[in-house]
Amino acid sequence: MTRITRRIPARLPWALLVVPALAGVPAGILWWLLAPGGLNLITRDPTLATGGNPAVWLPRDLTLAGLMLFAGCLLAVFLAGKKRSNPQAALVLALAGALVGNVVAWQSGILSARLWGPAVDSSANASIAFSLRALPVLLLWPAATAVSVFVLELLALLNKKPGSDSVPSFPGEPGHGRAAGRGTQNAP
Repeated sequence: MTRITRRIPARLPWALLVVPALAGVPAGILWWLLAPGGLNLITRDPTLATGGNPAVWLPRDLTLAGLMLFAGCLLAVFLAGKKRSNPQAALVLALAGALVGNVVAWQSGILSARLWGPAVDSSANASIAFSLRALPVLLLWPAATAVSVFVLELLALLNKKPGSDSVPSFPGEPGHGRAAGRGTQNAP
C-alpha cells in the first residue's frame, strides 16, 4: 500500500510585515518631534521652527531619511540574526512591511503636525506646512533593510570556515582533529 505524504508548508512570518508597519507610527511622531519645522528638538533654533524658512525643508526631509535608515538597519539585524525556514518569504514580507511602515511614518508625522503643531498658512507654498518634499525618502527603509541584510549575510558567509557544517565547534568533541575515530584519547 502506498502512503501519500503531504508536505506542510512553513507558516509565513506575518509579524515581519505587521511590526514594521506598526513601527511607522512612533517613527512618524519622532520625525515631527525632531525635525526642523516640527517641534525641532534637535536644534531648538527659532529660525528653523517654522516651515516658512526654505532652509528648513531639506533638514526636515533628512531627519525622516535618517530615521528610516536606522529603522532599516535595525530590521536587517532582526532578519539576519535568525535562521528561518523560509528566508526569502521573510525578506519579502519584511521589505513590504518596511515600505508600509515608511508610508505610515510619513502620514503619522504629518498628522502629528496637524494635531499638535501650530496652525500654518500654506497658501503661498505647500512646503511651509510640515510635509515631505523628497518622496524618494519613502524608499529608504526597505532599501536600507535590503542592503543591510545583504551585507550581514555576506559577512556571516565570509566568517564561516569551509566545511564548518560537518566539523564540531569544540576541539574536544569526537570527530575533530587527530583524535577523530579513536574515542576520547588525549593527543599531545
